[in-house]
Amino acid sequence: MAVLSIQSHVVYGYAGNTAAVFPLQRLGREVWAINTVEFSNHTGYGAWRGKILGAELVEELVTGLDERGVLPRCEAVLSGYLGDAAVGRAIIGAVRRVRAAAPAALYCCDPVMGDVGRGFYVKPDIPDMFINELIPLADIITPNQFELEALTGLSAGTIDDARKAIDMLHKKGPRIVLVTSYRGRDDSAGCINMLVSDKNGMYRISTPYLSTGTDMAGSGDLTASVFLSRYLETGDVKKTLELCTASIYGILEASVHARESENAANTGTMELRIIQNQNELSSPSYMFEAVGI
Repeated sequence: MAVLSIQSHVVYGYAGNTAAVFPLQRLGREVWAINTVEFSNHTGYGAWRGKILGAELVEELVTGLDERGVLPRCEAVLSGYLGDAAVGRAIIGAVRRVRAAAPAALYCCDPVMGDVGRGFYVKPDIPDMFINELIPLADIITPNQFELEALTGLSAGTIDDARKAIDMLHKKGPRIVLVTSYRGRDDSAGCINMLVSDKNGMYRISTPYLSTGTDMAGSGDLTASVFLSRYLETGDVKKTLELCTASIYGILEASVHARESENAANTGTMELRIIQNQNELSSPSYMFEAVGI
């Protein structure tokens, strides 16, 4: 069984498929990667080279997979950053073709749009594409707190507020909503949360806050891929949240420590250390308990 991952790609560093494919493979998944952009590095550096590969290539490659007769082996589609709306429509077509061949296949949509401190960093028509077209098609969505608020128009300043926003997204279609990073007004400055809901229950895990900087890319892509793989393995959102949080925290902590040891001034753009700390994916150093809320 395989995961079809349709995302951006960078040559240096970790973002999009570069951050998602290896973790999926390390957790035992076969991955069919389709790259929507090919950049020298992620855009957090402020300068990069490369180009958007476009929707036509996505459609052509999915057609090639269909012609090989392998789509029935696909157990999930994963998508992330959209360079433009045409790529979004190509992803919709890919999901429909996969489901025609493998009706049980899941679609995990990471609605990449922006983040707290950075605001939006996608084209103006992308939020509406997520709201009106991609999210209603998805089984799992993985917004961060900024994206949760942007998708619903609701403030998520408290857990009760976040619950209302998550319930609104459930009503649009997805049965599982993972909020990959959440800090409410009442939360300690020293912690950060992940929230997950499957309509039947909602769980939270709090971990120590790690200062990664606003220029680091790829943590959301990494989180979505690990969560999807673990959910395919367990079918249980509470257990999946615990396993996912443990792996992400371990990799982020090691990445922060590596940056600090390499640069005492703690300046420059931070990159994830996924390869160096790959054991955190299969055998995390930490375990956190998900609490029902």
